[in-house]
Amino acid sequence: MRHLQITHTTTYEYSEIVTLQPHRLLLRPREGHDLRIESSQLEITPAHMIKWQRDVYGNSVGIVQFLERSKQLSIFSGITLKHYEDQPLDFWVEDYAVNFPFQYDPVERIDLSPYVVPIFLDDQPAIGEWLRKFWQPGQVVETYLLLDWINKALANNFTYCMREEPGVQTPGETLSIQGGSCRDYATLFIEACRYFGLAARFVSGYLYSPETVLGDGSTHAWSEVYLPGAGWKGFDSTSGLVVGNDHIAVAVHRHPEEIPPVSGTFLAAHQLAPNMRVTVQVVETEVF
Repeated sequence: MRHLQITHTTTYEYSEIVTLQPHRLLLRPREGHDLRIESSQLEITPAHMIKWQRDVYGNSVGIVQFLERSKQLSIFSGITLKHYEDQPLDFWVEDYAVNFPFQYDPVERIDLSPYVVPIFLDDQPAIGEWLRKFWQPGQVVETYLLLDWINKALANNFTYCMREEPGVQTPGETLSIQGGSCRDYATLFIEACRYFGLAARFVSGYLYSPETVLGDGSTHAWSEVYLPGAGWKGFDSTSGLVVGNDHIAVAVHRHPEEIPPVSGTFLAAHQLAPNMRVTVQVVETEVF
């Protein structure tokens, strides 16, 4: 079990007073048998009202309505939690899904259908060409090994870079330049899984690592694949590892561009671009 404390501050500075439109926050981790939130703190300026809701994916979404105009928007989130996923490789898969290819159970297939449909249709030929090095029609391979090969290939053979631009690269772009950010890697991994008919979804959250202890952390992104018997299993294509208790999931979605931590708009008298600053720290603390 790991005891973690997460602080996440987002600040927008505007060159003039603006009218902030409703903002959508995805900052609260997904609780379950593997994760328990002990305490949470959320501080927002300017004056506001907030309502919490669950979206169709079960994510905790905060909808913020602002009560006054301002030249600055500041959002501070502090979370303390316990993470129990100590043995991420300790899982079993239903007999019929141990080897690939396989077909999902007809009942589950209905619910999984949104996660099997590819998003980047124009990139399917490039994805298929890349995947030939891992599997070709007629072959039988252990399902987990196939996923592990693809996951490690991204981590070991592509060049990682942090990108400040919003959104994700298309899988074709990531394959072309052989590099990208964590969200670009996750997007390619997800589309690769869907090419094979495997249900996959995008995950946004936080990562505990030595860098985040120094306050140089950031939000993180990875993938989850549905394996019958095991459920949704996380694969981090940035590290090439299976997700464990150093990954804190906040939100999941079938589309990689739909779950930024903070999203919203503003109205101003002149066209302007705000100055944004984000600081994230994830530290391990002792349990008393």
